[in-house]
Amino acid sequence: MATDTLNPELHEPSTTSTQPELLVAATLHLMSHYSADGGCVKLASVIQRHLKALAALPEAAPILRATCLQLSEQWEGVVERTLPQPDKFKRFSKLLLGARFT
Repeated sequence: MATDTLNPELHEPSTTSTQPELLVAATLHLMSHYSADGGCVKLASVIQRHLKALAALPEAAPILRATCLQLSEQWEGVVERTLPQPDKFKRFSKLLLGARFT
C-alpha cells in the first residue's frame, strides 16, 4: 500500500506549532502551479493571501514575516496587472448619460 511508505510524522500531532511550515509549503506548492499554469489570476490571488497570512503570524520568524510581507505586496501587483481592466469608455459614457437625465 502506498501509505505504508509515508513519513509517520506527517500523520501524528506535534507538540510544536507547524502553522508557518504548513503555510510555507502550501504557498510554495501554489507558486509552482502558477508558473506551470501560465499565470491564473485566481491562483495569484490565493498566493498573495497565503503570503499575507504568513506575514501576520506572530510565531513565524521575523525574517520570514518580513519576506512574506514584501512578496505579498509584489503578488498583489501581479493580481492587479492581470485582472481585466474595465472599459474606461463605457464608464465615461455611463457618467455622461447619467448626467443628462438628472
